[in-house]
Amino acid sequence: MSTHLIEAVVFDMDGILIDSEVLWRLVREEFCADNQMHWSTEDQESTMGCNTAMWSGIMVERLQLKERLGMDEAAIAREIKARLLRKYEQHLPEREGAIAAVHRAAARYKVALASGSPNELATHVMKVTGLDKVFLAATYGDDVAHGKPAPDIYLDVLKKIGVAPENAVGIEDSGNGIRSLRAAGMGIIAAPGPEFPLTADVLALADVRIDTMGEFTLEMVQEAGRLRDLRWPG
Repeated sequence: MSTHLIEAVVFDMDGILIDSEVLWRLVREEFCADNQMHWSTEDQESTMGCNTAMWSGIMVERLQLKERLGMDEAAIAREIKARLLRKYEQHLPEREGAIAAVHRAAARYKVALASGSPNELATHVMKVTGLDKVFLAATYGDDVAHGKPAPDIYLDVLKKIGVAPENAVGIEDSGNGIRSLRAAGMGIIAAPGPEFPLTADVLALADVRIDTMGEFTLEMVQEAGRLRDLRWPG
């Protein structure tokens, strides 16, 4: 079995750098409450990690928005993004230890961002946190045709920084995100938030698991790479 040198760490944004999955759920619940509809935990989990085209389609289908409100995918996308941006402008909920984790990783590895979030929201977060000056590259959900769990977003950002998937480790909190990393052939660190625990079958796909971003170390990047090589020999 060959051993691959880890050259890069790629971070997800929603649920990893900022505790935004809770806000995504909240704005959808508020939208539904305003329109006498219901948004469940299962509904929310189905959208986590998805790009705009995917989650807006899920919302239209599950809530029957065309029939009920005459809203198509573009309309619900505008509505939810506007509500979320207002939340971000009021308070950006950084996940404890996350910004420091990026700087820690950047001291040894190339670092990049692969976020399913809409471009304008992700750009806002990067500017406010100052991470736009740390990440070497970023790919957002609207930049690729197929969002997570497809591997496209990770393969795209790795191409930008010139690193092969077998030489990279990703950090994700959602099932869709972890499946995306697995499909890309990268090492996987699972860092689920307390609001959205991962199922056993999803956790089994990860090489390393942490419960807080403050637990992130450079050593676990190497461990994730080593275990990735056991999964993908050759």
